[in-house]
Amino acid sequence: MADQIKYTNKLSGARILIIGASSGLGYGVAEACIENGALVAAASSNPSRVNSAVEKLKSAYPSKTSNIHGLVVNLSKTEILEQELEKLFKEAVGKIGGADGKLDHVIFTAGDALAMMKIQDMDINKIIQAGNVRFFAPLLAAKFVEIYLVPSPKSSYTITTGAIGERPNADWTVIGSYSGGHHAMVRNLAVDLKPIRVNGVAPGAVVTSLWNQIPEEQRQGVFESLAEKVLVGKVGAVEDVVETYLAILKDGNMDGTIIRTDGGGTIV
Repeated sequence: MADQIKYTNKLSGARILIIGASSGLGYGVAEACIENGALVAAASSNPSRVNSAVEKLKSAYPSKTSNIHGLVVNLSKTEILEQELEKLFKEAVGKIGGADGKLDHVIFTAGDALAMMKIQDMDINKIIQAGNVRFFAPLLAAKFVEIYLVPSPKSSYTITTGAIGERPNADWTVIGSYSGGHHAMVRNLAVDLKPIRVNGVAPGAVVTSLWNQIPEEQRQGVFESLAEKVLVGKVGAVEDVVETYLAILKDGNMDGTIIRTDGGGTIV
């Protein structure tokens, strides 16, 4: 007879740093973690947006205001990237770390404007700039994950990539190259950071404020066009994709894996 399994809330009291938490997927993940009783340090680059996100979360969870903290980090400049990340991790430990001076999970969802460009428009500065937030930052953050996370398979580092890494599109070569690189990054970091688990989430198109760079009168048409290209017939919703992050945090047997949540878009 199989052993009886007793479900426990694995995120209750967990100390979680979310990088890129002021909006979109990061904000959704922060909300879900707080809902599950975690202590959350929500970090982003814009102080006013961080403050706004934290106040919104505290308003939604008035009984858990002590679980929610906002931090500011600048990931856009290569020359200060390492110092900014080190400061961020130290501040996160100061806000939500326990007596051991450690965290349990780090989730990287930060992004910036998508650097779509034609081959003839590429130059080395544009390529490097396109990778600061989306590639170099999550890679360099691993240095501090090793220092500041509890060394246990219960701990995890989750990196956000995108479907473009597996399904190419015109003028997306720069971003697609970094996205594809995330797959190798996750697998290799899983080896280097063991026993801390390292995984990735590869969303397709998701309705977030990132699309606000497209004029409002054009946005609905873009969403309708994207919906026709996926099996589920709709653009992804934050509240659905967030479930993938929660699964990674809770599943102590998941390591070195990229999970797709793209409406089936990669296979059609």
